[in-house]
This record gives sequence, C-alpha cells and structure tokens, in this order.
Amino acid sequence: MPKLKTKSGVKKRFKLTATGLLKHGVAGKRHRLAHHNGKYIRQNRGTKLLSKADTATVKAWAPYGLG
Repeated sequence: MPKLKTKSGVKKRFKLTATGLLKHGVAGKRHRLAHHNGKYIRQNRGTKLLSKADTATVKAWAPYGLG
C-alpha cells in the first residue's frame, strides 16, 4: 500500500493532549494589537482547545499522528 499524504502545516500548528483533544494557538495576536481592546487580548492569551467537530477533521489530515 502507498503511504498516505499528510498536511505538513498540521504538525506545526497543533499539539495533542493526553485525552485526545487538540490544542492550538489563537489567531489575531501577531500585530496591530492597538486596535484590539484589552478584553480581547486577555481572553485570547495562551492556547485554546479545538472543538470536537474540527478535531476529527484535523486528525484526518495527520493519519500517522502528531508526535
């Protein structure tokens, strides 16, 4: 059987938790932060967990795992 193609961006952008969920960085935090209010910047600090629906899609992009 041929090997399956993977999306190379997935391994750079997502980490797998011990319970099988996916962590990801928050968008909109790179530059032009003066245009965002403080609440937006505070709430998007750190990483977030991906929803269950999106987790299934992203895991299909990495058929051999993320580690």
